Amino acid sequence: MMPTIPEVLFVCVHNAGRSQMAAALLDHHAQGRVHVRSAGSQPADQLNPAVVAAMAEMGLDISKEFPKPLTDDVVRAADVVITMGCGDACPIYPGKTYLDWQLDDPAGKDIDDVRPIRDQIEARVKALIAELTTGT
Repeated sequence: MMPTIPEVLFVCVHNAGRSQMAAALLDHHAQGRVHVRSAGSQPADQLNPAVVAAMAEMGLDISKEFPKPLTDDVVRAADVVITMGCGDACPIYPGKTYLDWQLDDPAGKDIDDVRPIRDQIEARVKALIAELTTGT
C-alpha cells in the first residue's frame, strides 16, 4: 500500500537530463500529491543546457537544479524508484516498486532531439500520477 503522499525517485546516470525532466514534470503535474526526487549514479557537473531549454519551453524553469548523487538514503526513502539507463547501479530494497523506463539519453543532443524525449517522459509521468493517486 502506498503512503498518503508517495515518494518517487527518478534515477539516471548523470542526473543532468532524463531524471531531471521527469522530476520537474511529476512535481508540476502532481500538484503536491507526490513527493519527487532525482539522482544520478555518476552525477554530472551541470544540467544539460538543451534539457533546461526544452523544459523552459513548457514554462518549467529547472535552471537552478543541479545533479545529485544516488545514495542509499534517497533510495530507502522512496516508495517508487524509476531508473532510466542505470538500473544496475541502483540498490534494491524490499517493499519498493522499481520501474525501468527505456528512453533515449539527451546527452549531446540539441533541443530538437530533446523535445521528443521530454514528451515521452511527460506521457509516462501522467500515467504514473494516475496510478499513484487513484483513490486520493
